[in-house]
Amino acid sequence: MNKVRTMEDLPISRFHYKIFAYASGSTFIDGYIIGIIAVALSVMHTQFDLSVTMTGLIGMATLAGMFVGGIIGGYLTDTIGRKTMFLIDMLVMLIVSILQFYVNDPSQLVLLRFILGIAIGADYPIAGALMAEFSPKKNRGSLLGGLNGFWYVGYASSFLVGYLLLSLGDTSWRWMLASSAVPVAIMLLARLNMPESPLWLASKGKEKEANALVQKIFGEHVIMSNEAKTQKKTTFLDMFRNGYGKWIFFVSAFWSLSVIPTFGIGTYIPEILAQFGFADGSREYLGSAIINIVYLIGLLPALYLVEKYGRRPTLILPFLISGIALIVLGATSGLNTPFGLILLLFIVYGTFNTAMGAHQWIYPNELFPTHIRGTAMGFITGVTRFASAIGTFVFPFFLGNFGLAATLYICGGLLFLGFLISLFMAPETKNMSLAQSSSINKSGPLKQGSFVSNKTANGIGGTFSAAESRLREK
Repeated sequence: MNKVRTMEDLPISRFHYKIFAYASGSTFIDGYIIGIIAVALSVMHTQFDLSVTMTGLIGMATLAGMFVGGIIGGYLTDTIGRKTMFLIDMLVMLIVSILQFYVNDPSQLVLLRFILGIAIGADYPIAGALMAEFSPKKNRGSLLGGLNGFWYVGYASSFLVGYLLLSLGDTSWRWMLASSAVPVAIMLLARLNMPESPLWLASKGKEKEANALVQKIFGEHVIMSNEAKTQKKTTFLDMFRNGYGKWIFFVSAFWSLSVIPTFGIGTYIPEILAQFGFADGSREYLGSAIINIVYLIGLLPALYLVEKYGRRPTLILPFLISGIALIVLGATSGLNTPFGLILLLFIVYGTFNTAMGAHQWIYPNELFPTHIRGTAMGFITGVTRFASAIGTFVFPFFLGNFGLAATLYICGGLLFLGFLISLFMAPETKNMSLAQSSSINKSGPLKQGSFVSNKTANGIGGTFSAAESRLREK
């Protein structure tokens, strides 16, 4: 007789990778749509008299839309369902991507890019919630964290497609912008066959339907987790009640503090390397390419370490190390430092910065219960996109008015602040069920025999977690 197990106790399977493919489409399309506009704008200038203000509005419209879309889309995800919203926002993206081909005025493009941003922002909480609710607890961290890597894949792909389409001449920008319809259409068709989340169904009182779905997918000896037994109505303000407000602050804070330097440095890295004295027409671009590749490569070991050693140490230590790397870079600016050393310091920063990026998907999807998981993730996504837009906008101001060293010191200081917040607030959720990880805030220490020690179940205070202790012993 087969032993009855919950979904979260199952080993990783082909089905889980299929859900990962559905969810990773969100980050791929985000990176692609944000990246393709940079190439398209370089061609648009030949047909439109774009002012600096209009260029900035076109560039920032998607990020502004994501702020709105994250907040609204997250709530709707918890209200009407994961699959329904997954299909609606893909359909909106498909229509708007095609409409970009026919714009006759830059202001029309600003509006369309804003709508695209709303759809992308809505897709983030759906992808995270769906992946979390289907993942085995022993692999949830790597599956959620891995979604972040596909942003870089989409971003790099957009530049390759843009480069290939340049041969079409003055109208190439129209084809570039409309090209996002291709991955969107593929993802829309793929998602037609995906299931609804059983945990969401159960949270809305459809437990019989949820259990039938679980057994259809995994077999008759598999059941849902204990979290699914509680039916709750989604209320927007619930993410600030019952102690969850501190998790909203924690995730919004560490995510924002990590992406402000990332977007600023990533956008202006050729100019930064030029100020280090490597503006000979090639090396600053070679360095930029290497550094951006590391942003993706650095994620791979993080996905292993986050499951082996836990969430806390793999968030706290990267914040500290990447912050130190930027401060050292600031101290070496203007000292005729060898190119290899500068590149090495940027690689250290980029590698550990990307390791932090995995937690942007892990923590918000583990710390909140099913009925507000999408709402919380959407709100946090909106906050961090607003922060990244502001950071990217003011970065050249600081660089031009205060110099390279001061700018890098500020970025390093932001990362050190993230280190302190993570040290005192980051909980350990490794190997927990979603019911456990979303209850550590109000349940107090977990019972003996659980996956983390009693002293560190809530992750607050200066005590190192069991995972950190094991890391030190290594």
